[in-house]
Amino acid sequence: MSPINAAITAVAGWVPEDKLTNHDLEQMVETSDEWITSRTGIKERRILKGDNKGTSTLAINAVQALLEKTNSKGEEIDLLICATSTPDMGFISTANIVCDAIQSNAMSFDISAACSGFIYALEMASNFIKSGNYKKVVVVGADKMSSVMDYTDRNTCILFGDGAGAVLLEPSEEYGLMDAVLHSDGSGKDLLNVKRGSAYPLSLQHLAENEHFFYQDGKSVFKHAVTNMASAAASILERNQLSAKDVAYLIPHQANLRIIDATAKRMKLEKEKVCINIEKYGNTTGATIPLVLWDFEKKFKKGDNLVLAAFGGGFTWGSLYIKWAYDSK
Repeated sequence: MSPINAAITAVAGWVPEDKLTNHDLEQMVETSDEWITSRTGIKERRILKGDNKGTSTLAINAVQALLEKTNSKGEEIDLLICATSTPDMGFISTANIVCDAIQSNAMSFDISAACSGFIYALEMASNFIKSGNYKKVVVVGADKMSSVMDYTDRNTCILFGDGAGAVLLEPSEEYGLMDAVLHSDGSGKDLLNVKRGSAYPLSLQHLAENEHFFYQDGKSVFKHAVTNMASAAASILERNQLSAKDVAYLIPHQANLRIIDATAKRMKLEKEKVCINIEKYGNTTGATIPLVLWDFEKKFKKGDNLVLAAFGGGFTWGSLYIKWAYDSK
Protein backbone atom coordinates (compact mmCIF):
# COMPACT_ATOMS: atom_id res chain seq x y z
CA MET A 1 0.00 0.00 0.00
CA SER A 2 1.17 3.51 -0.81
CA PRO A 3 1.57 5.82 2.18
CA ILE A 4 -1.24 8.26 2.90
CA ASN A 5 -0.25 11.90 2.63
CA ALA A 6 -2.24 14.98 3.57
CA ALA A 7 -2.67 17.10 0.44
CA ILE A 8 -3.83 20.70 0.32
CA THR A 9 -6.80 20.58 -2.06
CA ALA A 10 -8.04 24.17 -1.64
CA VAL A 11 -7.01 27.45 -0.03
CA ALA A 12 -8.88 30.63 0.89
CA GLY A 13 -8.15 33.83 2.77
CA TRP A 14 -9.85 36.84 4.26
CA VAL A 15 -8.60 40.24 5.40
CA PRO A 16 -10.51 43.24 6.78
CA GLU A 17 -11.26 46.21 4.53
CA ASP A 18 -9.68 48.84 6.78
CA LYS A 19 -6.03 49.60 6.01
CA LEU A 20 -3.35 51.09 8.26
CA THR A 21 -0.70 52.52 5.95
CA ASN A 22 2.80 53.69 6.73
CA HIS A 23 1.60 57.24 6.15
CA ASP A 24 -1.12 56.70 8.77
CA LEU A 25 1.53 55.53 11.22
CA GLU A 26 3.56 58.68 10.56
CA GLN A 27 0.71 60.55 12.27
CA MET A 28 0.69 58.21 15.27
CA VAL A 29 4.35 57.58 16.16
CA GLU A 30 7.76 58.96 15.24
CA THR A 31 8.48 57.00 12.05
CA SER A 32 8.35 57.34 8.28
CA ASP A 33 7.24 55.38 5.25
CA GLU A 34 10.83 55.20 4.02
CA TRP A 35 12.12 53.91 7.37
CA ILE A 36 9.46 51.19 7.66
CA THR A 37 9.70 50.08 4.03
CA SER A 38 13.49 49.91 3.93
CA ARG A 39 13.73 47.85 7.13
CA THR A 40 10.70 45.59 6.87
CA GLY A 41 9.23 45.71 3.37
CA ILE A 42 5.80 46.61 4.78
CA LYS A 43 3.67 49.34 3.15
CA GLU A 44 0.29 48.69 4.78
CA ARG A 45 -1.56 46.27 7.01
CA ARG A 46 -5.26 45.40 7.54
CA ILE A 47 -7.05 46.16 10.82
CA LEU A 48 -10.26 44.52 12.05
CA LYS A 49 -12.55 47.15 13.56
CA GLY A 50 -15.87 46.86 15.35
CA ASP A 51 -17.18 45.85 18.76
CA ASN A 52 -16.87 42.20 19.79
CA LYS A 53 -15.04 41.28 16.60
CA GLY A 54 -12.13 39.00 17.37
CA THR A 55 -9.91 36.44 15.72
CA SER A 56 -12.93 34.20 15.17
CA THR A 57 -14.41 36.84 12.86
CA LEU A 58 -11.33 36.59 10.66
CA ALA A 59 -11.20 32.79 10.82
CA ILE A 60 -14.91 32.29 10.15
CA ASN A 61 -14.78 34.42 7.01
CA ALA A 62 -11.74 32.51 5.71
CA VAL A 63 -13.25 29.08 6.44
CA GLN A 64 -16.62 30.03 4.96
CA ALA A 65 -14.83 31.17 1.80
CA LEU A 66 -13.01 27.82 1.73
CA LEU A 67 -16.27 25.87 2.06
CA GLU A 68 -17.94 27.91 -0.68
CA LYS A 69 -14.94 27.42 -2.96
CA THR A 70 -15.07 23.63 -2.53
CA ASN A 71 -18.87 23.31 -2.43
CA SER A 72 -18.50 21.77 1.02
CA LYS A 73 -20.62 21.94 4.14
CA GLY A 74 -19.46 22.29 7.73
CA GLU A 75 -20.92 18.90 8.61
CA GLU A 76 -18.51 17.24 6.15
CA ILE A 77 -15.44 18.45 8.06
CA ASP A 78 -13.87 15.82 10.33
CA LEU A 79 -11.43 18.10 12.16
CA LEU A 80 -10.69 21.82 12.36
CA ILE A 81 -7.47 23.23 13.81
CA CYS A 82 -7.02 26.96 14.36
CA ALA A 83 -3.49 28.31 14.65
CA THR A 84 -3.69 31.53 16.64
CA SER A 85 -1.91 33.51 19.34
CA THR A 86 -4.84 35.88 19.84
CA PRO A 87 -7.85 33.71 20.76
CA ASP A 88 -11.20 35.40 21.32
CA MET A 89 -11.29 34.42 24.99
CA GLY A 90 -10.08 31.93 27.56
CA PHE A 91 -11.56 28.48 28.24
CA ILE A 92 -12.90 28.09 24.71
CA SER A 93 -10.93 27.50 21.56
CA THR A 94 -11.43 29.92 18.71
CA ALA A 95 -11.71 26.76 16.62
CA ASN A 96 -14.88 25.85 18.56
CA ILE A 97 -16.41 29.22 17.70
CA VAL A 98 -15.54 28.72 14.02
CA CYS A 99 -17.14 25.27 14.01
CA ASP A 100 -20.30 26.66 15.55
CA ALA A 101 -20.48 29.29 12.80
CA ILE A 102 -20.14 26.70 10.02
CA GLN A 103 -22.58 24.31 11.73
CA SER A 104 -20.01 21.63 12.46
CA ASN A 105 -19.64 19.38 15.47
CA ALA A 106 -16.21 18.16 14.38
CA MET A 107 -13.35 17.86 16.83
CA SER A 108 -11.69 21.25 16.92
CA PHE A 109 -8.95 22.92 18.90
CA ASP A 110 -6.46 25.79 18.85
CA ILE A 111 -2.70 25.54 18.60
CA SER A 112 -0.51 28.31 19.96
CA ALA A 113 2.95 28.40 18.39
CA ALA A 114 3.04 32.08 17.40
CA CYS A 115 4.19 32.66 13.81
CA SER A 116 5.00 28.96 13.35
CA GLY A 117 1.48 27.96 14.36
CA PHE A 118 0.22 27.26 10.86
CA ILE A 119 3.05 24.91 9.89
CA TYR A 120 2.80 23.18 13.28
CA ALA A 121 -0.93 22.71 12.64
CA LEU A 122 -0.33 21.34 9.14
CA GLU A 123 2.00 18.68 10.51
CA MET A 124 -0.55 17.75 13.18
CA ALA A 125 -3.38 17.63 10.64
CA SER A 126 -1.25 15.46 8.36
CA ASN A 127 -0.85 12.87 11.08
CA PHE A 128 -4.58 12.83 11.78
CA ILE A 129 -5.17 12.08 8.09
CA LYS A 130 -2.45 9.41 8.07
CA SER A 131 -4.35 7.62 10.84
CA GLY A 132 -7.07 6.89 8.30
CA ASN A 133 -9.83 8.22 10.53
CA TYR A 134 -10.00 11.74 9.09
CA LYS A 135 -10.80 12.52 5.44
CA LYS A 136 -11.47 16.26 5.42
CA VAL A 137 -9.45 18.50 7.72
CA VAL A 138 -9.45 22.30 7.80
CA VAL A 139 -6.45 24.22 9.11
CA VAL A 140 -6.97 27.93 9.59
CA GLY A 141 -4.33 30.44 10.64
CA ALA A 142 -5.82 33.62 12.07
CA ASP A 143 -4.70 36.47 14.28
CA LYS A 144 -6.06 39.85 15.33
CA MET A 145 -2.69 41.32 16.20
CA SER A 146 -4.18 44.80 16.56
CA SER A 147 -5.76 43.53 19.80
CA VAL A 148 -2.35 43.20 21.48
CA MET A 149 -0.57 46.16 19.93
CA ASP A 150 0.55 49.29 21.77
CA TYR A 151 0.08 51.96 19.11
CA THR A 152 2.45 54.28 20.95
CA ASP A 153 5.34 51.80 20.55
CA ARG A 154 6.91 52.51 17.17
CA ASN A 155 9.12 49.42 17.35
CA THR A 156 6.22 46.95 17.25
CA CYS A 157 3.05 48.64 15.97
CA ILE A 158 4.54 49.10 12.49
CA LEU A 159 4.98 45.35 12.01
CA PHE A 160 1.62 43.67 12.52
CA GLY A 161 -1.79 43.38 10.92
CA ASP A 162 -4.94 41.25 11.08
CA GLY A 163 -5.99 38.44 8.73
CA ALA A 164 -6.82 34.78 8.23
CA GLY A 165 -6.12 32.01 5.75
CA ALA A 166 -7.46 28.47 5.58
CA VAL A 167 -6.69 25.25 3.72
CA LEU A 168 -8.55 22.00 3.16
CA LEU A 169 -6.48 18.83 3.59
CA GLU A 170 -7.50 15.47 2.13
CA PRO A 171 -5.79 12.07 1.72
CA SER A 172 -3.49 11.54 -1.27
CA GLU A 173 -1.02 8.84 -2.28
CA GLU A 174 1.10 11.07 -4.53
CA TYR A 175 0.84 14.65 -3.28
CA GLY A 176 0.76 16.55 0.00
CA LEU A 177 2.97 17.06 3.04
CA MET A 178 6.09 15.00 2.42
CA ASP A 179 8.30 16.01 5.36
CA ALA A 180 8.50 18.38 8.32
CA VAL A 181 11.33 19.82 10.40
CA LEU A 182 9.97 21.54 13.52
CA HIS A 183 11.69 22.88 16.64
CA SER A 184 11.16 24.94 19.77
CA ASP A 185 13.26 26.72 22.39
CA GLY A 186 11.40 28.01 25.42
CA SER A 187 14.33 30.10 26.57
CA GLY A 188 13.12 32.75 24.12
CA LYS A 189 10.09 33.51 26.27
CA ASP A 190 11.57 36.76 27.61
CA LEU A 191 12.42 38.12 24.16
CA LEU A 192 8.95 37.97 22.58
CA ASN A 193 5.71 37.66 24.49
CA VAL A 194 2.38 39.05 25.62
CA LYS A 195 2.03 38.90 29.39
CA ARG A 196 -1.56 37.76 29.58
CA GLY A 197 -2.14 34.50 31.39
CA SER A 198 -2.09 32.63 34.68
CA ALA A 199 1.41 33.83 35.56
CA TYR A 200 0.43 37.43 34.77
CA PRO A 201 -3.17 37.99 35.90
CA LEU A 202 -4.62 41.35 34.99
CA SER A 203 -4.24 44.06 37.62
CA LEU A 204 -4.41 47.83 37.67
CA GLN A 205 -0.62 47.98 37.90
CA HIS A 206 -0.29 45.53 35.01
CA LEU A 207 -2.53 47.72 32.87
CA ALA A 208 -0.93 50.98 33.96
CA GLU A 209 2.51 49.71 32.93
CA ASN A 210 1.20 48.47 29.56
CA GLU A 211 2.51 44.95 30.27
CA HIS A 212 -0.56 43.40 28.64
CA PHE A 213 0.65 44.49 25.19
CA PHE A 214 2.93 42.68 22.77
CA TYR A 215 6.64 42.92 23.63
CA GLN A 216 9.61 42.11 21.43
CA ASP A 217 13.35 42.52 21.76
CA GLY A 218 13.68 43.25 18.08
CA LYS A 219 17.43 42.82 17.54
CA SER A 220 17.67 39.56 19.46
CA VAL A 221 14.58 38.06 17.82
CA PHE A 222 15.83 39.09 14.39
CA LYS A 223 19.12 37.22 14.90
CA HIS A 224 17.36 34.06 16.07
CA ALA A 225 14.84 34.27 13.22
CA VAL A 226 17.44 34.70 10.48
CA THR A 227 19.52 31.79 11.75
CA ASN A 228 16.80 29.29 12.60
CA MET A 229 14.32 29.88 9.78
CA ALA A 230 17.08 29.66 7.18
CA SER A 231 18.59 26.57 8.83
CA ALA A 232 15.24 24.76 8.93
CA ALA A 233 14.59 25.48 5.25
CA ALA A 234 18.08 24.28 4.32
CA SER A 235 17.60 21.17 6.46
CA ILE A 236 14.36 20.17 4.72
CA LEU A 237 16.15 20.35 1.37
CA GLU A 238 19.06 18.24 2.59
CA ARG A 239 16.83 15.60 4.18
CA ASN A 240 14.88 15.17 0.96
CA GLN A 241 17.88 15.48 -1.39
CA LEU A 242 16.42 18.56 -3.05
CA SER A 243 18.43 21.34 -4.65
CA ALA A 244 17.32 24.88 -5.45
CA LYS A 245 16.37 23.83 -8.98
CA ASP A 246 13.96 21.22 -7.56
CA VAL A 247 12.01 23.85 -5.59
CA ALA A 248 9.22 25.65 -7.40
CA TYR A 249 8.51 28.19 -4.65
CA LEU A 250 9.48 29.18 -1.13
CA ILE A 251 6.49 30.15 1.04
CA PRO A 252 8.09 32.03 3.94
CA HIS A 253 6.56 33.54 7.04
CA GLN A 254 6.11 37.25 6.34
CA ALA A 255 7.79 38.91 9.32
CA ASN A 256 10.54 40.94 7.74
CA LEU A 257 11.83 41.15 4.17
CA ARG A 258 15.43 40.80 5.35
CA ILE A 259 14.64 37.50 7.12
CA ILE A 260 12.94 36.23 3.96
CA ASP A 261 15.93 37.26 1.83
CA ALA A 262 18.33 35.48 4.20
CA THR A 263 16.30 32.27 4.00
CA ALA A 264 16.18 32.37 0.20
CA LYS A 265 19.91 33.04 0.04
CA ARG A 266 20.64 30.05 2.30
CA MET A 267 18.54 27.91 -0.06
CA LYS A 268 20.26 29.45 -3.12
CA LEU A 269 16.87 30.40 -4.57
CA GLU A 270 16.40 33.17 -7.11
CA LYS A 271 13.92 35.94 -6.26
CA GLU A 272 11.34 34.68 -8.76
CA LYS A 273 10.85 31.59 -6.60
CA VAL A 274 10.14 33.49 -3.37
CA CYS A 275 6.49 34.34 -2.63
CA ILE A 276 6.14 37.67 -0.82
CA ASN A 277 3.07 39.71 0.13
CA ILE A 278 4.36 41.39 3.28
CA GLU A 279 3.92 44.80 1.67
CA LYS A 280 0.12 44.37 1.72
CA TYR A 281 -0.58 42.75 5.07
CA GLY A 282 2.46 43.09 7.34
CA ASN A 283 2.98 40.28 9.85
CA THR A 284 -0.35 38.55 10.50
CA THR A 285 1.39 35.90 12.65
CA GLY A 286 -0.46 32.58 12.19
CA ALA A 287 -2.13 33.85 9.00
CA THR A 288 0.94 34.84 6.98
CA ILE A 289 1.71 31.53 5.26
CA PRO A 290 -1.90 30.63 4.30
CA LEU A 291 -2.39 34.19 3.01
CA VAL A 292 0.69 33.73 0.80
CA LEU A 293 -0.74 30.43 -0.47
CA TRP A 294 -4.01 32.24 -1.20
CA ASP A 295 -2.37 35.14 -3.02
CA PHE A 296 -0.06 32.95 -5.12
CA GLU A 297 -2.32 29.91 -5.63
CA LYS A 298 -2.72 30.50 -9.38
CA LYS A 299 1.05 30.24 -9.88
CA PHE A 300 1.27 26.74 -8.41
CA LYS A 301 1.12 23.69 -10.65
CA LYS A 302 0.30 20.10 -9.76
CA GLY A 303 3.48 18.39 -8.62
CA ASP A 304 5.32 21.60 -7.68
CA ASN A 305 7.69 21.27 -4.75
CA LEU A 306 6.93 23.98 -2.19
CA VAL A 307 8.96 24.75 0.91
CA LEU A 308 7.21 26.47 3.81
CA ALA A 309 9.33 28.09 6.52
CA ALA A 310 8.52 30.06 9.66
CA PHE A 311 9.92 31.40 12.92
CA GLY A 312 7.80 32.48 15.87
CA GLY A 313 7.89 33.66 19.44
CA GLY A 314 8.59 31.26 22.21
CA PHE A 315 10.69 30.31 20.22
CA THR A 316 9.20 28.04 17.57
CA TRP A 317 10.45 27.43 14.05
CA GLY A 318 10.49 24.95 11.24
CA SER A 319 10.01 24.07 7.60
CA LEU A 320 7.71 21.81 5.57
CA TYR A 321 8.13 20.14 2.19
CA ILE A 322 4.86 19.98 0.28
CA LYS A 323 4.15 18.51 -3.14
CA TRP A 324 1.32 20.64 -4.53
CA ALA A 325 -1.81 18.65 -5.46
CA TYR A 326 -3.68 20.65 -8.10
CA ASP A 327 -3.65 23.20 -10.90
CA SER A 328 -5.67 26.26 -9.97
CA LYS A 329 -8.59 27.05 -12.25
